[in-house]
Amino acid sequence: MAAPPPLVDLERYVPAFLTWIANKLSRGASQHYLRVFDVGIETWRCLVLLAIHESISAQQVSKVIGMDKASVSRCFKSMQAKGYITLSLDAEDGRVRIATLTRKGRQVHDGILGIALERERALLEVLSQSERETLIGLLKRLHENLPAVEHATAAYVGKRFPKLKRRVSSRNEPDE
Repeated sequence: MAAPPPLVDLERYVPAFLTWIANKLSRGASQHYLRVFDVGIETWRCLVLLAIHESISAQQVSKVIGMDKASVSRCFKSMQAKGYITLSLDAEDGRVRIATLTRKGRQVHDGILGIALERERALLEVLSQSERETLIGLLKRLHENLPAVEHATAAYVGKRFPKLKRRVSSRNEPDE
């Protein structure tokens, strides 16, 4: 009789914990932000970056927080319609639209900020200050390691699924 296939140990699988925590935090935050300010989590994420930078492109937002660029662009359009941002063309590259935070957008950001910081405080209250600093340092290192994860995954897939690799590369070849 064959041995059973290996399974993910959900008590020790770090990506699952990170996903569950992130999903539950986002869902809970979004419910409160929508109820109080009529702002969802994607808008909040954009507001955070705009409050820090004052002006930013959809591409920059996408790069920093990993949101799909099309989602950021849709979010920007919604934010513009609500008067939270203005959109203008980049002076150096006329193809790039730059979002700039308005006074109204800053007021919404400042209102939500209290809720966001309270949620963070409540999340971290089970940790000592030293543990919090350790956690932040570890999360930063994991975040910085994401390019290596993508590289390792591509190498694994290329080695274990060579036909898939050939099939993908053949689609990129010009028609004869």
